[in-house]
Amino acid sequence: MDSPLSAADLLLTSQAVFTGLDEEPVAATVAVTGDRIIWVGPTDQVPPELRGPATVERSLGDALLMPGFHDAHLHFFHSALYLSPLAERFCGENEADAVARLAPLAVRRPAGSWLLTQGWRDYLWNPAGMPSRASLDAVYPDRPVAMYSGDAHTLWLNSCALERLGITEESEPPAGGSYDRDEEGRLTGIVREAAAMALMPRIVDEFSREELLDAYRSFAAYCNEHGITGVCDVSLMAMPGLDFVRDDLFAALEEADELTLRVSMFPTLLEDRGRLAALQAAHTGPLLSARGFKQFFDGVSSQHTAWVHDPYSNARFEGDCGRPTVGAAAMEALVAPAAAEGSAVRIHAIGDEAIHQCLDIFERHPVAQAEEAGALAKASLAPTPTGPAEASAQAEALARRHTIEHLENFQPDDIARLAAAGIVASVQPRHITLDPGGPERDLGPERVPYMWPFRTLLDSGAVLAFGTDSPVTDIDPIPAVYTAATRRDADSRQPEGGWLPAERITLAEALRAYTAGSAIAAQREGEVGLLAPGMFADMTVLAPNPFTLDAEDIQQTQVQATYVGGRTVYERQSR
Repeated sequence: MDSPLSAADLLLTSQAVFTGLDEEPVAATVAVTGDRIIWVGPTDQVPPELRGPATVERSLGDALLMPGFHDAHLHFFHSALYLSPLAERFCGENEADAVARLAPLAVRRPAGSWLLTQGWRDYLWNPAGMPSRASLDAVYPDRPVAMYSGDAHTLWLNSCALERLGITEESEPPAGGSYDRDEEGRLTGIVREAAAMALMPRIVDEFSREELLDAYRSFAAYCNEHGITGVCDVSLMAMPGLDFVRDDLFAALEEADELTLRVSMFPTLLEDRGRLAALQAAHTGPLLSARGFKQFFDGVSSQHTAWVHDPYSNARFEGDCGRPTVGAAAMEALVAPAAAEGSAVRIHAIGDEAIHQCLDIFERHPVAQAEEAGALAKASLAPTPTGPAEASAQAEALARRHTIEHLENFQPDDIARLAAAGIVASVQPRHITLDPGGPERDLGPERVPYMWPFRTLLDSGAVLAFGTDSPVTDIDPIPAVYTAATRRDADSRQPEGGWLPAERITLAEALRAYTAGSAIAAQREGEVGLLAPGMFADMTVLAPNPFTLDAEDIQQTQVQATYVGGRTVYERQSR
């Protein structure tokens, strides 16, 4: 039986409301009470009982009102850090230019402190080529420098940094990582994968809690400014105690009523699964919660650390197929008990063999109860709860799903397998154009057609969840939507006609992937991602309405306002 309606706190009316349930926006009104949507429908049919003496009514004209963007995959600690005064973020034109760009950071940070940056990509430099500690030593012989690559999988250190970290010529890297050496067997200062990740906590240890809290506040505001209402903060580390999911910082902001995002945390999946249980027990509010686990199966294609079935086209040695970070049997031993306990798992898998093996594991170990709840999960695409209690009950009953992260190149038959198993494809559209010519160079023309196949995935029935992998790409969702709809780089607008243009998707599909799809990846289906009764009132306003623009002009739209739980967390100032 439907609950009776009462006066709303807020009525938002627009000529263009995209609920996520249809292909086109419609003229409508959205009613909000507390932090939930209580009614959505035609403006001329607003029930009179929704209007009360305290009801605030706002007309948005022809601006687009839509569910808030939800970034399905980012690393909050690193994103906040690299956009703060504590560090720098740049690619550089070449190795020498990257070293030169350290100068402003060196001036503003205390003498002797770490110089930390992120963003260099050796394959984009002119001349291209892996850097070494020598260029850093020439300018900073007595100050530690740590420069993370743009993909966050490789660390470039100077000699002072190696010494401070206790890495000597005799040191052995941890499992899943490596130290590069020159032809004479000496350390070059390049540290890869797990070895690089393991060093990060020691590097950032000098930053104070207040400095980090300031960085978190600023980054949350930056997200809100770009229409983002929710994020999945996923582990960046595959080692115990190194996941950088800082619930303590989020909780401090929440306690001070300064948390302006809905945060879903995904710590590292280990044999000891106690961290997730502890997080879930500690954080039970609507804004901050822990929703599942994260693990890593491989690295990245550009460095030949992604695990592929056939050798790379530009193989560096015989049998160069990359490598798994852990063996398939070890990964399955981690996933099986977590899934049996009802915990969803998200696995980083970029290469086609990593994806294939991941599918094998997830097919054998679906999240407990997922099949029984599957029908209700599908029904939630048109939810009808009338209030918070009903919405919470529905959300609890929805099926939890495993997720694969990145999925850059598929073995052809695995696309249908992913959809049939109900596994979420968590992808980052801007990754498509990060390395122009890279797929052809590394994987060859036979494998290129199966890279980032968004159209094929949707046509197969798979769920797409969009994100940015920030700080790997910027948090702004509009350029990512543009790239998904055009298959062109958001900055250069290349290549002409789009890269693999048959894999373009529509604007509505891209927005759904960034809202309803991301909600499924966050294990928050039934709570966020749609404008429907019972959902949290997480909303974004865009103008001009992107549905009125050509695909090439999508980036002209700008965020006008952002609401989290019905609360205005960003409003564009008129100029």
